Amino acid sequence: MPDAAMDLPVVDLAPYIEISANNNGGDLTAEVRELCSQVSRSLRETGALLVKDPRCSTEDNDRFLDMMERYFEKPDEFKRKQERPELHYQVGVTPEGVEVPRSLIDAFLQEKIRMMPPDSQPSIPTTKDPKWRYMWRVGPRPKNTRFKELNAEPVIPEGFPEWKETMDSWGSKMISAIEVAAEMAAIGFNLPKDSFTSLMKQGPHLLGPTGSNLQRHGFEGTVFAGYHYDLNFLTIHGRSRFPGLNIWLKNGHKVEVKVPVGCLLIQSGKQLEWLTGGECLAGMHEVVVTNRTLSAIEIARQQNRSLWRVSSTLFAHIASDVVLKPLGHFAEAPDASRYPSLYAGEYVEQELSAINLKGSKTVLLG
Repeated sequence: MPDAAMDLPVVDLAPYIEISANNNGGDLTAEVRELCSQVSRSLRETGALLVKDPRCSTEDNDRFLDMMERYFEKPDEFKRKQERPELHYQVGVTPEGVEVPRSLIDAFLQEKIRMMPPDSQPSIPTTKDPKWRYMWRVGPRPKNTRFKELNAEPVIPEGFPEWKETMDSWGSKMISAIEVAAEMAAIGFNLPKDSFTSLMKQGPHLLGPTGSNLQRHGFEGTVFAGYHYDLNFLTIHGRSRFPGLNIWLKNGHKVEVKVPVGCLLIQSGKQLEWLTGGECLAGMHEVVVTNRTLSAIEIARQQNRSLWRVSSTLFAHIASDVVLKPLGHFAEAPDASRYPSLYAGEYVEQELSAINLKGSKTVLLG
């Protein structure tokens, strides 16, 4: 079982947004500087934080979840029309049984799991992930790039006239929250405030909600997303209607995440780890059916609500043609030499191969 749920810090982004709007990001108050330090400290120490952004409302999240529940409830043959395996599943739908949990194939991770205390160990999946996912690109893409497949055109399912507007609206709002958190983190790390956001411009950002069929797979212990890290820069989640997300803190403790109403969860990804020379480790996490999930299923049944668990997840990326390397003073970090310079797009392609979304069986032991 996870440790008793630890309260991750909740950082209100409003004071920073207000100051940035009023004085073009000039002098920051002591209060706002402390908030920036909280963001950087939380990413460094826990790999995660909760934020409140006045521009991302609970109603926005609900509208998005309502539409995605209706989509995932469609028959499998309908959903498969949006499948694009030739584009590495980076747009459109990924059916259940395609994504390979990293912990099934990565010898380094398997050894790491064996060394954990029993109460901190993840649930070990025995098969490919039994979840669906929909990938929707958010924001502009570069006209010229070495990595065309990572910047493909979006796929829109028939019968959802509100699809594009709903996806674009929620996606852009979550990107805005990430950009503010990234600026605040840079300030907290004593870097120029645009150190991260300047590298995100025209990145292959993806809104990637997952759909897990709790009617079919809602048994305690079912692993919907095996123990893994995210390959991107920062990941942001809106609140799901069914619990089940566990994260691992830097100290190795396993924590069940409770996202308060009106909050968003941000997790550090592998590209942030790269840019900080290993000072901010990519956050490990899993999605598993727990006792709390079962209670939520029972309530949903009584209220005649959907039994698809939808995650409201956005992957913010560094632009594909940017060279990843430790930034500024992070070049002197103790582990910086483990993060050689390489294109962000090249790194993403290696990772997609490892988790079976690109066809190659190459395993990157990161």
